[in-house]
Amino acid sequence: MTKQKNHLPDFKAKVALGTNFEEMSMAELSKKRGIDLTQIGTWNRTAIENMATAFNRKSSAPERVSSADVDQLHSETD
Repeated sequence: MTKQKNHLPDFKAKVALGTNFEEMSMAELSKKRGIDLTQIGTWNRTAIENMATAFNRKSSAPERVSSADVDQLHSETD
């Protein structure tokens, strides 16, 4: 048996969003990141289902993302 990997929520979000914004299929992203295809699909569905909460006025203010973080994310996907 292999040890189960525990991915951080930030990583899950990046992978889930990668299926929507990158020009690669879920299968290609699965191969690139070394993550099972069904797991990426689950993260993607969860991200889409919970996306509306980001626009909920009653929730706490979301953390601001700096341009440096965005640049780092883009450099990781290249």
